[in-house]
Amino acid sequence: MRFLIKRIGSILILSLIIFLAACNSEEASQSDDGKINVVTTISQLGDSISVIGGDRVEVESLMGPSIDPHLYNATQSDIATIEEADVIFYNGLELEANMIRIFEEIGQSKPVLAVGETIPEDSILEDEEEAGADDPHIWFDIDLWKQGLDAAVEELKQYSPEDADYFEANKQEYFTELDQLNEESEEKLAAIPEEQRVLVTAHDAFGYFGKKYDIEVIGLQGLSTEDEVGISNITETIEIIKEREVPAIFIESSISEDTIQAVIEGAESDGVNVSLGGELFSDAMGEPGTDEGTYIGMYRHNVDTIYEALSEGAE
Repeated sequence: MRFLIKRIGSILILSLIIFLAACNSEEASQSDDGKINVVTTISQLGDSISVIGGDRVEVESLMGPSIDPHLYNATQSDIATIEEADVIFYNGLELEANMIRIFEEIGQSKPVLAVGETIPEDSILEDEEEAGADDPHIWFDIDLWKQGLDAAVEELKQYSPEDADYFEANKQEYFTELDQLNEESEEKLAAIPEEQRVLVTAHDAFGYFGKKYDIEVIGLQGLSTEDEVGISNITETIEIIKEREVPAIFIESSISEDTIQAVIEGAESDGVNVSLGGELFSDAMGEPGTDEGTYIGMYRHNVDTIYEALSEGAE
């Protein structure tokens, strides 16, 4: 029944897209002020493209703070926003699984790019438990994120060749900031004692982050938040916490904290003291207008939160 409802919903959405496309004129939808209308799914993309695009673009992200892209379904308002866009960027790699058919349909009439799918396959992590399932959380490896943004910038250049030099200059300046962020992160996280480099979170969103900074990552759910969390997942996690003497575990801003609280309570009943290390931003960023509402600020917040919590008690 659940599949049937989702199937019917997808058909209705696609029908709406076709209807809107037919109603629109064939003229470019560039805004009255001459800016390129860019629509992104996740705000990580929206913020980065906004910085690089500068005053030549108007960027709107469909998924704001606390929104889980794994479960997100497009609204009628989203469909209208997408139809009015000049260029559309989404992460891909099945992150926005419920919107793929929409992007495939709209991509027949305007530029649509899945930035994650421009990255070489040998750089993409796979789910160890589900063969063939790619890890979509590429923004947690700054070098991979830059590769995806490179492809996005090339798409913008093709759409507006007269702005190509401007986009390239902004990109290089932004990438310099990202490189500095990466160096800061490496230095800080390397200071966590090796035996305490275990990152326990609600779902498996930090695989790229862990690989990059040599941190073991344990997510109670799999790569998608649709995955179920069983008693065995909680029990196994508690055993790892005991064995490794993990000082803290973390909740995520876009996911219920119930499973993490269950781990803390279960550990306490087993005589193990583990604290809540704080809130991390995984699939969504912070509120607009805050540091955490930017890609760089969000990333830095996560690094600082992890460092402070996992370094606790270290000499």
